[in-house]
Formats: sequence, structure tokens, C-alpha cells
Amino acid sequence: YTSRLITLAALFLAGVTAVLVVAAPWLMRLFLDPAFFTSPDLAAHRDSAIAFARYCLPQVFFYGMFVLAGQVLNSRRVFGPMMWAPIANNAIAIAALGAYLWFFGGANDVCANPSLAGGTNSTLGPYSSGQEALLGLGSTLGIAVQFLILVPYLRRAGFTFSPRFDFKDAGLTHTLKLGVWTVLFVIVNQIAYTVVVRLASSGAVRSLDGCSDSGGATGYTVYSTAFLIAMVPHSIATVSLATAMLPRLSAFAADGDLRGLATSVTSTMRTTYALILPFALLLPVISLDLVHIGFGYGAASSSYRDFAPSLALFGVGIVFFTSHYLLLRAFYALERNRLVFFIQCAIAAANIALAWLLTRNISAADTAPRLVIAYTCAYAVGACISFYVLSRLVGGLAANQLVGYLVRLGACAVAAAGVAWLTTTGVHTWSPWGGWTTALVSLFVSLGVAVLAFLALTRALRVREVGEIVATLTGRLGRR
Repeated sequence: YTSRLITLAALFLAGVTAVLVVAAPWLMRLFLDPAFFTSPDLAAHRDSAIAFARYCLPQVFFYGMFVLAGQVLNSRRVFGPMMWAPIANNAIAIAALGAYLWFFGGANDVCANPSLAGGTNSTLGPYSSGQEALLGLGSTLGIAVQFLILVPYLRRAGFTFSPRFDFKDAGLTHTLKLGVWTVLFVIVNQIAYTVVVRLASSGAVRSLDGCSDSGGATGYTVYSTAFLIAMVPHSIATVSLATAMLPRLSAFAADGDLRGLATSVTSTMRTTYALILPFALLLPVISLDLVHIGFGYGAASSSYRDFAPSLALFGVGIVFFTSHYLLLRAFYALERNRLVFFIQCAIAAANIALAWLLTRNISAADTAPRLVIAYTCAYAVGACISFYVLSRLVGGLAANQLVGYLVRLGACAVAAAGVAWLTTTGVHTWSPWGGWTTALVSLFVSLGVAVLAFLALTRALRVREVGEIVATLTGRLGRR
């Protein structure tokens, strides 16, 4: 059965990938502002976007196969390989970026040196064909290796794959029915994503109009980079907990134990909030230091501040996204994929409508922050709908206890963020150093103070989940 499912998925993914690669120029018309296709000055930028699309779209196949192979392992309670395989992807990406710097050097800030404008190494210029190939193929190679690493572990887990094309009467009907709703879910997500990228690219277009007019302009680069940074705790904490939770939820669902399923969901949510909520409230305090350390040098030394507002705003958005993400695992365990699709339609509609309304007649600097606000509001809607619907399905999710827990946890997190803000202000006021060094010292000192304050406060208010996390971590470190 699994071999048939993987064969069918591989054929589907390969076909979709081939179509996407061929259709790359038309896809870019959906994602990019019309100016990229009407202005001769942006023709080279458009061609770079199309080239990157063709180099990177094969990742659709490898990402799909990676997830499928990983779920086969997870169903056999082999969680490690899927968690660690991305390290190889990261290593290859770092190697590709290192090779890029070696062969092509760093970017040149044309606002500081206008004579460099128009070159392939300028901050406002397009890429050369060699640069596109190195970055695009290097990225795709990393995703391919990430998938291939899982293949040997499948055999170790007791699964041997052999291509099977006898799909008729093979028991795939139920799975395919569920899969159709999942594909529709992805399509709806992509529609919303396309609208957001297109709106974000309008900010990017205005940033290419010239240094005198583009100061503080924010577009897709700012939006996506801030999103990736904010997603780090979600990727580490939420995805790990949700991955371990899903087989347990599936077992409860198969046994018809809705009470056990509800208890498992709320328990995981409480543990996840203990990790995510403090970070979300701390992010606005440390965002400027964080982007200064990450981007405050080289060609970005004069523009790194543009990332801070979007990054700060994403903190709250990640809390709502995390809530929705965890609740969806329960719907999937209950095989309510159709219901998930309609909930996602509400999220996508809210995101599209708010993104369009909030980016009307605004300055280029406000483009990315306004899109972050739209994202946050959309997932607030999704989290509320998901919680209400799932609660009705399973007979309650202990909402009163969860709200009480969030109030206590939130009070501790707000107080810790306040202590961090005082610390950051003090370091920047009295630091004998300047610039990057002060930001680095401020970040580490404020983080350390915030963690200590948060642990002390949660202990005083008896927030049990935080203590359990600390005990688990210290126990494992002690054994090692």
C-alpha cells in the first residue's frame, strides 16, 4: 500500500514540477508587479527572477518526497532522520553561499557609490547567469540531498520501497479523497501567498527607482527574511512537538478516544506556548539588535533598520500561526481534511483582503510591516475558528483552564520582556563601544536577563510546564 502511495505521489510531483518549470515565465507574471514586464529598466531583473524560478522549482518534487518519506518514518516512530536531514541542506546552502562570495564577492551599495549602479554585484542590479546558476542549483541540490538522506533509514525502519503501478482496487481511494482536500488546501494557500508576494514586489519596485526615493523601502526581501527569523522557534519547538504528537493523536482517533485526543492537544499547546509566547513578546525588544547583528554590515549597513519593524510585528503572528498549526494536527488525525480546507479558505480570504486594504496608498517603507499585520490578523481568525470547531468536535478543549494558563504565562513573559527592554536601553545608553559590538552585547545580556526573570516568575506563579521543560533539558544534559 505504501509503495503504491509513494509511486503515485512521485508521479504526481514529477508532473507538477515539470509543468511549473516550463511555465516559469507565466508564473512570474502572477508573482511580480506589472512594472517588471512593462519597464525596460527592469527587464534584466525580470529575467533573473525567471531564471531563479527554473533553477529552484525542481525543489517541489524533492520537498514533497522528503515529507512523504519522513511521514513513513514518523509512522514507525522514527523521528530523528527527518529532524536532522535539514542540517545537510543547510551545509550545502552555506557552501553555495561561500562559493558565491569567493567567485563573485560581496554586494556593492550603489547608494554609497553611484558609479557601481547597474552592475550584477550592486544592491539594485540584477544577477548574472553564473550567479543565478550557482545560487539556484546550490539551493536545489541541498533539498535533493535532504530527501536522499532519508532513503537508507526507510529500510532500517523495516520499509522496502518497490514501484507499484497497480493503483486500481489497491485501497488508495480513501487516501486520495483525503489528498484532494489537502491539494486544494495548498492551492488556496498559494493563492494568498501569490497576492502577498505581488503586493510586496510593488515595494521592491519603488526601491529600485533610485537611492533618493527608496530610503526605507520594504518589499518581499524584508517580509520573507523577517518571517524566516521569526519562524525559528516555531520550527524548533512547535514542529518537533507536533511531529511527536501526531502518531499519538492518530491512535486516539483510531480508538475513538476523543477525550484522550483533546487532552493531548491541550497539553502540547500549553508546552508549546511556554516556549513560543516569551519569544514572541521579547522579539520587539531585541529586533533592532538582532537585525543589526545579522545585516548591519557591508552593503546593508545603511538599510538594516528596515527589517526591524516587520520582525517585531511577526512575533504575535507566530503565536497565532503556532496555535492554528497544532490544532490542524488534530483535524488530520480525525481525517477531517475537508474541514481544514474550508478553515484555510477563511484564513486566505482574510489575508488577501487585509493585505490589499492595508497596502493601499502607503509609503514604500510601510509595505512589509502592513503585510505582516495582515498575516497576523488572518491567523488570529484561523486560530479562533480552529479552536472553536475542534472543541465542538471533541467535546471541549478546556478553554477556561487554557485561558487562565495563558494569562499567568503572558504576565511572566511581559514582565521578562520589560526587564529585557530596560537592560537593552541601559546597554545602549552606557556602552563604551559602538555599533555592531554594542548590539551584540545588548542582545546577549538582555536575553540572559529575560530568561532568568522569566524562569523566576514562572516558578513563583507555579507555571508547571516551564519547570517540566527545564527539568527535561537539564536531565538530558546531565546524562550526556
